[in-house]
Amino acid sequence: MGLKVENVSKHFGSKLAVDNISFEINEPGVFGLLGTNGAGKSTTIRMILGILKKDSGNITWNGKTVERKNINFGYLPEERGIYPKTKIYEQLLFFAELKGMKKEEATKEIDYWMGRLKVEEYKNMLAEKLSKGNQQKIQFIISILHNPELIVLDEPFSGLDPVNTEMLREVILELVEKGKYIVMSSHQMTSIEEFCKDIVIINKGKTVLKGNLQEIKNSYKANRLEIDTEKDISKEIEKLNMQILKQVDRNYEIAIDDEEKAYTLMKNLVNNNIKINKFELKRPSLNDIFIEKVGE
Repeated sequence: MGLKVENVSKHFGSKLAVDNISFEINEPGVFGLLGTNGAGKSTTIRMILGILKKDSGNITWNGKTVERKNINFGYLPEERGIYPKTKIYEQLLFFAELKGMKKEEATKEIDYWMGRLKVEEYKNMLAEKLSKGNQQKIQFIISILHNPELIVLDEPFSGLDPVNTEMLREVILELVEKGKYIVMSSHQMTSIEEFCKDIVIINKGKTVLKGNLQEIKNSYKANRLEIDTEKDISKEIEKLNMQILKQVDRNYEIAIDDEEKAYTLMKNLVNNNIKINKFELKRPSLNDIFIEKVGE
């Protein structure tokens, strides 16, 4: 049955931080919770996890009202949440025991996840000695160590280089395969596009867009053409009064308001014996859609 958020609102004094938000996650996978800084994402997350009390609405997990005692969750906050003056292994064990794990089981899981994320060499090191990326990996381990049903990841790739980003990406995909429900909040739209089937975008506490990500993208017409050729085609593009948005060598990104112009350009190039290596009509990306919805 999953997670259901119905008409949830939250005030802080006179400020309405979350205004009548609703969404649900009915099957395992990754759900995208998006918004600008201060939009109400963190407040929504903390209400879902029972850290903050909602003013109105309902939040249920498998049909039961969400309470800390009836939902086994893992939470990776955007802020650093580890103790800088404590050794890594000691605090991993501490957090595991807080979640009810016995020492033998916790030790086994700690060893597995430290090896899996390649941080075993830091086991007896103070947290403050680790790089930001490795601190992030330790926080990630804390969030999944106890095998939670629901996992909330707030900016999970923060501070990670490309190698470690790929490592974490593989782990998240493995968690989905194991049937986990994951809420991901991120400003990296490419990550959301890769992982999330459904999304909600909030702005100033209100929902501005929600639904199936692919259906949302398909509702937009193609507005760009990417074309890669063997020769300079700037003059051919100018003849059709088309605007070049970006050019790198002979790879062009062109603004279009009419797909027929794009096909006319392709036809002209073929007639002039200009080899085309790539021709792709592109709909707006999630990044484009996000800016359109909350850009003001």
